[in-house]
Amino acid sequence: MKSHVIVNPTKQSDLDLKTHFNLSPFKHEPLGYEGQAKKDNIKIFKYLTFSDSVEEDWARNHFRIFFCETRSSADRFFDFHVSPIECQAMTDTHSISSEHQANILAKALPYIRRFHGKTIVIKYGGNAMTDPKLQADFASDVVLLKLVGMNPVVVHGGGPQIETALNRLGKKGEFIQGMRVTDAETMEVVEWVLAGEVQQDIVGLINQAGGKAVGLTGRDGGLIHARKLKMTDNKDPSKEYDVGQVGDIIGIDPSVVKALQDDAFIPVISPIGFGENNETYNINADVVAAKLATVLSAEKLILLTNTPGVLDKAGQLLTDLSARQIDELFADGTISGGMLPKISGALDAAKSGVNTVHIIDGRVPHALLLEILTDQAFGTMIRSF
Repeated sequence: MKSHVIVNPTKQSDLDLKTHFNLSPFKHEPLGYEGQAKKDNIKIFKYLTFSDSVEEDWARNHFRIFFCETRSSADRFFDFHVSPIECQAMTDTHSISSEHQANILAKALPYIRRFHGKTIVIKYGGNAMTDPKLQADFASDVVLLKLVGMNPVVVHGGGPQIETALNRLGKKGEFIQGMRVTDAETMEVVEWVLAGEVQQDIVGLINQAGGKAVGLTGRDGGLIHARKLKMTDNKDPSKEYDVGQVGDIIGIDPSVVKALQDDAFIPVISPIGFGENNETYNINADVVAAKLATVLSAEKLILLTNTPGVLDKAGQLLTDLSARQIDELFADGTISGGMLPKISGALDAAKSGVNTVHIIDGRVPHALLLEILTDQAFGTMIRSF
C-alpha cells in the first residue's frame, strides 16, 4: 500500500520510522509542497509501503492520519510533526471525478442515517476561531450537519480575543487551575467580547454559509443559572481560591435551545450565566458545553482544541481515555492548566449519558465532518468506564 508521508525533517521522526519499518537508508521521492506545509517547513516524501495491515495499524496508533482526495485515489497523509496540514492546499480537488465525488457522499450515508435527528454539541475554540479559512470550514460544516438532519448546538470560547481586549486596557489575564480570574472590570470585557464581538462573528459566518444561526447568552430564556464558583486547590482541598465572577452552573433550562432547534435554527451560545440577584458570571466554555450536552441528551459532545487531543508527557496522542486513566493523568500532572476543566467536563458528560465525547484538533480543515461523517477516528475519545 503506497502512501504519501508528511514528515517534519527531524532525526526523531526518521529514527521512529527506521526502528519500526527497518528502512535504511530511506529512499524517498520529494513531491514538493505549498500552502501551510511550506509555511511550517514540512517536507513531503513518497517512500513508504506497508507490507500488511499490522504495520498500518501501528502507524495509526502512533501518528495522526488524514484522508485527502487526489486524482488517483484516497492516499493516506501522515503528519509526524503533529501540526495542522491543509490537505486541500496540496491537492487539486477540482480534478476529482464526478463518480469519485458521488462515492465519497455515499460513504457518508450510514453516518447521516445514524445521527439524523440527534443533537451534537460542539465547543468551538482555538485556532478554528481565529484562522479565516478554518472559520469558513467550521461554518459550512455546521450548516451541512443541520441540512442533513442533525441538530448542532455551538458553544464558543474566546480566550485569545478576551486577552487582546484586556491588553488594550493595560490588564493582564490571570488563571488559576485553568480558570480565568474575573474581577468586575474583567467581567465587563468578557461579556462585551463574548456576547458581542465573538458570538456575532460566528452567527454571521453560519448565516453566510446558508444556515440560520441565533446567538444566545445564559440570560436568554433563563438558559444558564449560576452561582459564584468556590474553587479549591487540586492538591490541598483545604485551600480555596477567590476567582471573582467565575460561575458554577446550578442549572440549565434548555427550552429556548429546543425551540430554536424545532424551527430549524442553529443556537450559538456564549458561556455567560446569571445569578440569583441578576449578577453576571463568566463560565468556562468547556464546562457549559459539557453540561448542555448532558441536559439535551446529546448524541455527541465534540471539543475543538489547538492540539491533536490529549497528549502524554512524551507528547504522544492518547486516543482513548477511561475514567481511571484520567484520574492518573490528573494526579501526575500530565493534565493541567486549560485542559483541567476541559477533561473534567468531558468525563462528567460521558458519565451522565452523552454517547460519545471527543477532543479533536480544530486546526484540521473540516475537522467536524471528519469526526462525524467518516470512519477515520482521530483525537481523544473520553469513556466513563
